[in-house]
Amino acid sequence: MAEVLVYVDHVDGAVRKPTLELLTLARRIGEPVAVALGNGAADTAAALAEHGAVKVLTHDASEYAEYLVVPKVDALQAAYDAVSPAAVLVPSSAEGKEIAARLALRIGSGIITDAVDLEAGDEGPVATQSVFAASFTTKSRVIKGTPVITVKPNSAAVEAAPAAGAVETLAVTFSDQATGTKVTARTPRESTGRPELTEAAIVVSGGRGVNGAENFSIIEALADSLGAAVGASRAAVDAGWYPHTNQVGQTGKSVSPQLYIANGISGAIQHRAGMQTSKTIVAVNKDAEAPIFELVDYGVVGDLFDVVPQLTEEIKARKG
Repeated sequence: MAEVLVYVDHVDGAVRKPTLELLTLARRIGEPVAVALGNGAADTAAALAEHGAVKVLTHDASEYAEYLVVPKVDALQAAYDAVSPAAVLVPSSAEGKEIAARLALRIGSGIITDAVDLEAGDEGPVATQSVFAASFTTKSRVIKGTPVITVKPNSAAVEAAPAAGAVETLAVTFSDQATGTKVTARTPRESTGRPELTEAAIVVSGGRGVNGAENFSIIEALADSLGAAVGASRAAVDAGWYPHTNQVGQTGKSVSPQLYIANGISGAIQHRAGMQTSKTIVAVNKDAEAPIFELVDYGVVGDLFDVVPQLTEEIKARKG
């Protein structure tokens, strides 16, 4: 069976969930070979092997932390040259998409970004995408070179599938461009204790109907009762009620959780583009004619200030 390269997103050896999802998808089309780079790369092997990696290629060098993107592209190209894979899978983060695009250009291959599913085809992997503000679903395949595909978080379940996970050190020669852009400072993101928005299984969002920054505590309370991430519509962010880093929509982040709860959000196309691929959508809005009700699985017509606190208390009561 052909090998499939999987770029590993990790933090000091702790593998992030989107990478484990990629391993699930990679097993559909071949044997996953993981590529882990930077500090703690060797520590990823156990988790990767547990989820199906037959081989783990690792390399650590200061360049990965000191410079932007290009050293990682150099390493992924070295892995590509060593393995000759059937496909290359990369998490669909901002950095991941840049790495994938640069690699595809170097190896003369086509690229598919933001896939939400992947399956084996007679002529190569077939990727499913949600396009045109989530108005259409397409199936595509790369017809030139080795497919390079970025996959959105929450596109597949994390499945344990123990494999050999043999660790090998990857030989990497950095290009002249690798040191072109230096990282001069890093500021740790303030932790809220909640899941990362794009990776969360449940997202609770608030919009214009929240009517003020002080009222987002209602949204946060519901999110915390569910172990969810907090999102916000563009209207709420533009009004200064919630940080831009939490904006869901065409000009914010795209999410695809198992459950999305929209509170006081009208459902403009800009917002729908960022959450329409959610598996189950629930909306609370006092306007029965709000566009959001056109795409929900469950809708509650009511004042969020009445509905949301009751929902939060009911969830807490059921949890005991």
